[in-house]
Amino acid sequence: MNIKSFRTRIKIISVFIFLGASILVVRLFFVQIIHNNFYSEKADKQYITPASDIFDRGVIFFSQKDGSMGSAATVMTGYKIAISPKNIIDPEVLYNSLSKIIELDYDNFMVKVSKKNDPYEEIANRLTKETADQIAALHFPEVSIFKEKWRFYPGGSLASHTIGFLAFKENDLMGQYGLERFYNKTLAKQKDDFYVNFFAEVFSNLRDTFSESKTGDIVATIEQTTQQVLESELKNTMEKWNADQIGGIIMDPITGEIYAISAMPDFNLNEFGKISDVKYYRNPFVEDVIEFGSVIKPLVVAGALDQGVLTPETTYTDNGFVVVDKKTINNFDKKGRGPNTTMQTVLDQSLNTGMVFVQSKMGHDTFRSYMKNYGIGEKTGIDLPNETSGLIKNLESPRNIEYANAAFGQGISMTPIEAVRAFSSLANGGNLIVPHLVKEIKYEDGTSKKIFLEPTRTGLIKKETGDTITRMLIHVFDSYGEGSYKFDHYSIASKTGTAQVPMENGKGYYDDRHNHSFFGYFPAYDPKFIVFLYMKNPKQVNYASQTLIPPFVNITKFLINYYSIAPDR
Repeated sequence: MNIKSFRTRIKIISVFIFLGASILVVRLFFVQIIHNNFYSEKADKQYITPASDIFDRGVIFFSQKDGSMGSAATVMTGYKIAISPKNIIDPEVLYNSLSKIIELDYDNFMVKVSKKNDPYEEIANRLTKETADQIAALHFPEVSIFKEKWRFYPGGSLASHTIGFLAFKENDLMGQYGLERFYNKTLAKQKDDFYVNFFAEVFSNLRDTFSESKTGDIVATIEQTTQQVLESELKNTMEKWNADQIGGIIMDPITGEIYAISAMPDFNLNEFGKISDVKYYRNPFVEDVIEFGSVIKPLVVAGALDQGVLTPETTYTDNGFVVVDKKTINNFDKKGRGPNTTMQTVLDQSLNTGMVFVQSKMGHDTFRSYMKNYGIGEKTGIDLPNETSGLIKNLESPRNIEYANAAFGQGISMTPIEAVRAFSSLANGGNLIVPHLVKEIKYEDGTSKKIFLEPTRTGLIKKETGDTITRMLIHVFDSYGEGSYKFDHYSIASKTGTAQVPMENGKGYYDDRHNHSFFGYFPAYDPKFIVFLYMKNPKQVNYASQTLIPPFVNITKFLINYYSIAPDR
């Protein structure tokens, strides 16, 4: 064989190798990419070992002050035990042997054993490997041991409305309520991830190109210790006043990051199936629309200050009542403060007549414009499902009485998250922020995304207006309890709210039912926190100043110490 002939053969062989490799690549492309579902299912039955199951899911983390994280929702692994009744020879022997290792109800066990045509009856689950090994060592052929996974919530009821839970909806396992639902696509493992083999590894980069979804873990803004303190205060306050519901939120009024948020009654996420009424699953912070009353008065006064139609020293004559459209509006105590009553006194003593005066100075159109600019009547965009918005339809009416009532919070309703966003605009210089609960997404591919949300609107009020209303609200807080709540070294801006509860038929208000609310931000001129508390129908008490200032003070003291907030006065 000459050299020329040898080279020719080499070239021919090389061509065939190249063609064969090309065909293999094309074939693998169709198998791995185009017909992935078909071959994945086929391979699963033949030679591919499942790498995970339907309960595999990203972790939800609580934040920690020191930068570390704690699990709010994770996946646990354990074992479940099943018996095959049709193969059991001696039920008594089997029961006695198993009950020495695991807790079994005798009667329930025997009911399952009696199903002689049944090949499978589960008798225990979520067992440790040690326990499963002990049962396996018994060598009962009628006993089977299966590895299992389940969603676990280490905090139990901690932030239950916010976290949500994992459950079946028809045939699909998916997040229900809270972050579990809102971030379901991020947390859920995709079907592609259920299979691991050589070819999937070879084409991993190409398949990532074709994939639009990325899964991973989420890091919540909720700081675990702060959440625990908030819930403790809410629980104690709710029990003390036998309220129907209570809620609270601690938020950064500049960025919208939520450090803690809770509503009660709550529930244990690991036992959500025991709840008989699904209304307890609803998140009141985004789904309940409430009239909060006097707590909105600073929003109105800020609007009037911003327009230059009054100052803190502006006066009016307070007779204890005012008549608008033949309707009488009274102060809470039906007493007048006389002539030369200032706007500062209006806020200090929460005078309804003064707010009617303020609104009359603004005019209907300007008043309505400010209420809408504060975001009242629109969704906040918080990362929670089922968010609704408040109602201000009464401000579409030409009647003076609607605006007079709205000036002290009657007839205007908001969700709690909508309310705290509006109050934050007083603290942050007039920005309408986006409250949010997730600050980072950690993807499975090792990348991550930090969450920063810009305000949806800016310049709601001028900076000098913000400074003025803040100064007035500091005076309000320092006046509570004849000065007994005042912080010597910290300025706190706040306002209480007490509102009558509207009747279900829309015809008037209950005389004996009230909603209480309170907000405060501090340090007032450079706020790190805004705290908003509300309570529905507390018993045998009239005013929010009696019910919500004490827990606010406790929360504030904790935040100052825990986060080492420097004094500002």
